Amino acid sequence: MTQTTRFPEGFLWGGATAANQLEGGFNEGNKGLNIPDVMPGGKIRHTVRQDPSLDFTIDQEKYHYPKHQGIDFYHRYKEDIALFAEMGFKAYRMSIAWSRIFPNGDELEPNEEGLAFYDNVFDELLKYDIEPVVTLSHYEMPLHLVKEYGGWRNREVVTFFERYASVVFNRYKDKVKYWLTFNEINSGLRIPLYGLGFVRRKEEDKYQPTFQAFHHQFLASALAVQLGHEIIPDSQIGCMLLYTPVYAYDCHPENVMYVLEEARMFNYFCGDVQVRGKYPSFMNKYFKENNIELDIQDGDLELLEKGKVDFISLSYYMSRTDRKENEGAGEGNMVGGMKNPYLKASDWGWEIDPTGLRISLNELYDRYELPLFVVENGLGAYDKVEGDGTIHDDYRIEYLREHIDAMGQAIEDGVEMIGYTPWGCIDLVSAGTGEMEKRYGFIHVDLDNEGNGTLERKRKKSFYWYKNVIKTNGEEL
Repeated sequence: MTQTTRFPEGFLWGGATAANQLEGGFNEGNKGLNIPDVMPGGKIRHTVRQDPSLDFTIDQEKYHYPKHQGIDFYHRYKEDIALFAEMGFKAYRMSIAWSRIFPNGDELEPNEEGLAFYDNVFDELLKYDIEPVVTLSHYEMPLHLVKEYGGWRNREVVTFFERYASVVFNRYKDKVKYWLTFNEINSGLRIPLYGLGFVRRKEEDKYQPTFQAFHHQFLASALAVQLGHEIIPDSQIGCMLLYTPVYAYDCHPENVMYVLEEARMFNYFCGDVQVRGKYPSFMNKYFKENNIELDIQDGDLELLEKGKVDFISLSYYMSRTDRKENEGAGEGNMVGGMKNPYLKASDWGWEIDPTGLRISLNELYDRYELPLFVVENGLGAYDKVEGDGTIHDDYRIEYLREHIDAMGQAIEDGVEMIGYTPWGCIDLVSAGTGEMEKRYGFIHVDLDNEGNGTLERKRKKSFYWYKNVIKTNGEEL
């Protein structure tokens, strides 16, 4: 398939991962524990992370912890980056594990071993002219800040994050230009442990503590933007949203209004604060109805205004279909909603909607008029290694082809785009289920759900396909 849209010159084709899902070495280099380190593998993690009695202890007799090993990128990063370079990556979106730099999160001085590790990773990327795109916080909050401070509910954490951001900006100012503050910041509405660093102990926790924690994250993001611009004058610092367009199940006006309110809360609340530098007016009603009174101190609102991001990055996996009285939900969709009769679904029940990506890009660009960067998109699927060692993942190629084509159509619509880094460019541990068999990568890693395997890397069919996509700047799909 050939499409006529020419992606802009300098478009950043690449791939994306997160430290907690591929690095391993969880107790090496003086790294401290973080939230993912205490989350077991398998579907039980859904229950564990929502348990109000969660005490964050590691019980290796009861559970397997796949992220302790990840795919051993900590020791194999040179091999993996060489494979990225072979595909022709222009960019690699990754994260720094906060607890490698500040093991507890509240120290005054950083951990040199952690800083040196990322020096080595960035140097290896730059050796191949691969642009690092670095997320400061990707569901990797130091566990000490969770247990002793209550996560982002505590305003002191803003100071700790500011110190962390200052250290890494100063250390890597000559190596990293593109930064993201918080991964999928709006996910804290649905998964507060990963996004906000606390478990809801009771029903009312979804209101006052949640939005106070968001306020602290917004302050931390704004401080990071200001610091980044001061320390790295040519830096570009973006926010990162989990974006899901919301469709009304039918044309009943009540359902249309319902999904409008849902979309505003989930898709736009965090973006409005980080991009426009102020709380959106639609939140006034929500705060009033739910008796939320934020502790906003002198200078906070001015800080939000001064710390606006330069661009918007997003993850896009699926759309959401919903109505006011919801029955027959699509269980696989991580954002809830109902089954859409017009869409197919992945092996894990995530509905596949390439047009939804085009819609999302148009919605975001129309609202904010800032450059967009799709930093996550991909298909989690079961892969089969054939007897001769090959992996024919045509289903992944089809998924990515349709989504890249949708991006090209959005560019024709007038959307300004920076780049595209599909998720899990190398197989890694799933964030949602802690499984290895839910594979996204162009590169296969010989590892099963229980941690058995050689860790050997193999190129899948999609590896060669994506290499040609990059080579032709998206003209040959």
